[in-house]
Amino acid sequence: MVMKNHNPFRYFKTSPEVIRLAVMMYVRYPLSLRNVEDLLHERGIDICHETVRYWWNRFGPIFASQIRKKRIHPGLNYSNWRWHLDEVFVRINGKQHYLWRAVDHEGEVLETFVTKKRDRKAALTFLKKAMKRFGQPKAVVTDRLRSYRAAMKILGNEQNQITTRWANNRAENSHQPFRRREYAMIKFRSYKSLQKFTSIHASVHNHFNQERHLINRHIFKISRSAALDEWRTLAA
Repeated sequence: MVMKNHNPFRYFKTSPEVIRLAVMMYVRYPLSLRNVEDLLHERGIDICHETVRYWWNRFGPIFASQIRKKRIHPGLNYSNWRWHLDEVFVRINGKQHYLWRAVDHEGEVLETFVTKKRDRKAALTFLKKAMKRFGQPKAVVTDRLRSYRAAMKILGNEQNQITTRWANNRAENSHQPFRRREYAMIKFRSYKSLQKFTSIHASVHNHFNQERHLINRHIFKISRSAALDEWRTLAA
C-alpha cells in the first residue's frame, strides 16, 4: 500500500502561495503581525493579523523542518571544523532566560536552545543536543563562562575549547538578526513560543543567507532567486 503525502494546506481557503509569503515576511523580516497585514493588504490580500499569527505557528515548523532536510550535510564531518557558542539574555514576562546558540565557521546557525539558567547542566544539555545532530566538533570557540568548560570536561573534549579574545565574534554577530526580530515582536510571553520561534527563525535565516559580502553581484542574484524558488515549493 502506497502512502500519500499529507497536504498541510488542505482545508485552507487561502492559497499556499499567500501563506508562504506571509510566513516568510513575518519570520524573515523585523515586522509585526499588523505590519504583515498592511503589506499584504497593499497587494490586494485581505487577512487579519491573527491569521498571520496562526499561519506562522501552524506552518512555520513544517517549513523549518523541510529546510533542514534539504540543507547539504555530506556526512558527519560537515560543520565540524569549528563551532562558535554563545548565550544571550532574553526576558519572558519580565523573567530572565538564556538563549544559547551554536554557529559553524561559515556563520550557519546549527542549534538554538532556551534555558532558565546558564549553569553546567544547561550547557551540557545544549552541547549534547547539537552533537546529536552534527557530531563532535574539532574546535569549540566560547566565551569564558565556566559552564562551557565544566560541560566539555564531562564530554571529554575540553582540550578543544578556545577562549581567546575576539575569537567568538562570529557567534555574537549571529544574535543580531534575532535581536532585531525580538524588538519588532515586543518580547516574548512564553518559554515555548521563544523556543519555537528561534528554531524557525534560524532555519529561515540559514536558507536565505547568501553571504553577499563574499560573492559578486551576479552569483548573489542567482543564489537569491534559487532560495526564493525553493521556498515557494515547501510543503508542495
